[in-house]
Amino acid sequence: MRGRFISLEGGEGAGKSTQLKRLAEALRARGLDVIETREPGGSPGAEAIRALLLQGEDDRWTPEAEALLFAAARADHVAKTIKPALERGAWVLSDRFLDSSLAYQGGAWGLGIAQVRALHEFGSRGFLPDRTLLLTLPDAPDRARARDTEGADRIGGRDAAYHAKVAAAFEEIAAAEPERCRTIDASGTPEDVTSRLLAAIEDLL
Repeated sequence: MRGRFISLEGGEGAGKSTQLKRLAEALRARGLDVIETREPGGSPGAEAIRALLLQGEDDRWTPEAEALLFAAARADHVAKTIKPALERGAWVLSDRFLDSSLAYQGGAWGLGIAQVRALHEFGSRGFLPDRTLLLTLPDAPDRARARDTEGADRIGGRDAAYHAKVAAAFEEIAAAEPERCRTIDASGTPEDVTSRLLAAIEDLL
């Protein structure tokens, strides 16, 4: 039986990485084989591109080049890690996937959501998660700044106006695809948030 692919999305500081680990533990407790991965990255080729994307000055890449690099990393990630795991019946949980590119490069950078989606159609043949969980938290940017005391990466360190556009783009994407996307309140205790995530994928179990 084919596994399931779940992506966790949201802006900086929403708790995606923490909740991915907690959700993976909860699913393993149900007897599932679970793979944890991330973007950019998740395969040797994609991890090499990750370093290019996240290091250096903010103007290292044009918005177009940045979108192309993300699409290239994702194509390798899908082909080398995600699809093989799903075919053997594992569940794959990814800290970010396509929707981050749609929100960050398509929305906040102004390249256009449709244009960035077209890159995904070419690079990954339109492959999508079975369910996308969008974590929302009003004070997430403040949490991110407190977390990144030694400096954020070149994308996370962009100004508040950019990240406000990211949040708006995520909302637009989730509203357009309600069957795939679920918006999750990330406030409260970690246990509360994990329970909400589990409830949002219960129909896939």
